Amino acid sequence: MKKFLLVISSCFILTSVYAQSSYDHRAVFKPQFYPYPGNDYRSASGEPGPKYWQNKADYSIQCKLDTESHTVTGVVTITYTNNSPDNLRFLWLQLDQNIYNKDSRGSATTTQTGGRWANAGFTDGYRFTSIQLERNGTPETLPDTMITDTRMQLSLKDVLKNGEQVKISIGYQFTIPEYGTDRMGRLKTKNGIVYEVAQWFPRLCVYDDIQGWNTLPYIGAGEFYLEYGDIDFSITAPSELIVVGSGELLNPQDCYTEEQLKRWEAASKSDKTVTIRSEREVKEKSSRPARPTCTWHFKITNTRDAAWAASKAFVQDAARINLPSGKKCMAISAYPEESIKKNGWQRSTEFIKASIEYYSKTWYEFPYPAATNVAGIVGGMEYPGIVFCSAGSSGTDLWGVTDHEFGHTWFPMIVGSNERKYAWMDEGFNTFINIGSTEAFNKGEFVEKGFFSDPNSSLMIKYSFGDQADALFNTPDVLQQDNLAFAAYIKPGQMLTVLREVVLGKERFDAAFREYIRRWAYKHPTPWDFFHTMENVSGEDLAWFWRGWVFNNWKLDQAVKSVNYIDDDMKNGSEIIIVNKEQMVMPVTVLIKETNGKIHTLHLPVEIWQRGAEWRFTVPTTSEIKEVTLDPENKLPDYERENNEWKRN
Repeated sequence: MKKFLLVISSCFILTSVYAQSSYDHRAVFKPQFYPYPGNDYRSASGEPGPKYWQNKADYSIQCKLDTESHTVTGVVTITYTNNSPDNLRFLWLQLDQNIYNKDSRGSATTTQTGGRWANAGFTDGYRFTSIQLERNGTPETLPDTMITDTRMQLSLKDVLKNGEQVKISIGYQFTIPEYGTDRMGRLKTKNGIVYEVAQWFPRLCVYDDIQGWNTLPYIGAGEFYLEYGDIDFSITAPSELIVVGSGELLNPQDCYTEEQLKRWEAASKSDKTVTIRSEREVKEKSSRPARPTCTWHFKITNTRDAAWAASKAFVQDAARINLPSGKKCMAISAYPEESIKKNGWQRSTEFIKASIEYYSKTWYEFPYPAATNVAGIVGGMEYPGIVFCSAGSSGTDLWGVTDHEFGHTWFPMIVGSNERKYAWMDEGFNTFINIGSTEAFNKGEFVEKGFFSDPNSSLMIKYSFGDQADALFNTPDVLQQDNLAFAAYIKPGQMLTVLREVVLGKERFDAAFREYIRRWAYKHPTPWDFFHTMENVSGEDLAWFWRGWVFNNWKLDQAVKSVNYIDDDMKNGSEIIIVNKEQMVMPVTVLIKETNGKIHTLHLPVEIWQRGAEWRFTVPTTSEIKEVTLDPENKLPDYERENNEWKRN
């Protein structure tokens, strides 16, 4: 882009000569946005409709951990309720452990550069010992089974009608991989192995009103989409191990020593961290019950999943979490001795407590009886009531990963969006709410420079909106590996920040976002349900916004085109022309400074771009203009910020 100086009368006025704008206002402001109208299942207002339904899957699991062979052997009994209006002739189950088989689709599609979801080693996946069906207390003929990679179809003898239930009992075994696509695995420490165990039992695929059976294979980047239900599970392990899991530990008296049980009770009443098992006690046999095994019994209700961890190396501490309703729950941390360092895992429980209390007060109350953070081989992964974070993290990194993984309680554990398709609806929404929690924690102890306030953020904008970037509306496994951080996390986090701070304002945004969480708590929203809700509650048509941010990789480039004085006399005021050079649009804040010290701030709505790429407006100036700046607070991801400013020569 070239710039030329043009002399008008006695004033030096800068006019920029631009290449023709690529902006097409008709594409941005097309009147038709929603692909289908509301119906009885999903209202056009964004609410679940009067006939909204979802199926239910309850699980009862008994399993055993063998630390010699690193295997889990168990039996899961699934009670599946068909609440849909359809007759189901077969069921689909997810077999996520099969991704660790060397012949899996996930292994075949791992890029040569490896990455977070590449498997360093392989297992045999699930090995099944039995499959049985029961309906109304009567066993049914062993169903035909068809296993396809990470999915299994069970054919039913008779259709499962609306309101009917079927019980499926499956005996299974698998080897815990050493590195399980950064979702689970084993970490060797000086005091023993830390087992982080997830995707550890066959689970029902979601059957919904949008697609029927959701059977996308588990390849790696795409996470999970699961039915809600109650999960009751027991893990039998050598007594030298401490086990932590999703939900409430129902039998602490059977699993802890008498002294540890007293500390457990004290922690449940303390706002300060209470040590349950210290690093010194890890090496003492007396710190565990004197019997061969312990069975740890957990239960978590109205949940989409459960996970657990076990190790004889665990240091453990806990504290009380105070919820807005007056309810209490527990923050629990389990970590090896090596994780204790400056601002290390000894602060984990403090971090959990602050994070959960902030989100509960700001957005929606935390629903589980415990929130457990486990230090292990997994860099960062979330499950209901329990998260896995890197054992090597400390300081800002430990706060960030702990806060982020527990932020997932709200997206997608409470608001059960389809992670396997729409990563931006959980990772991105979570990235957004993490901003507020980090600012609130301990007077901003771990606040770093934000995306827009960082003077180097122009580089980040080039990545998020560059020609090689992916639009948000792609499945995670379709995104280029280097783009996932931007398309799933950073860009949707930016999107919601801009929507809140620039487009809607905090009051309208917060009301709409809270209502979205309330409406879709423990349900399955689509992107359209989110769009409808934000628009209906805020009272704003945002089709132009979603087109630019979600469905297309459009750039934003607003520029000052020219500054002139009316009738060549500065006392008559000024005429300013701004231009939208790229396809994304945003409202415009314009700051005008005069040489006499007077300052004008104009807030122009997005509708100025409805008829074309240029907008002309007047300002009642009375002296020379020395500076015109668009987006003076750098709130927008402008791709070429250099042309946002005009200065008097």
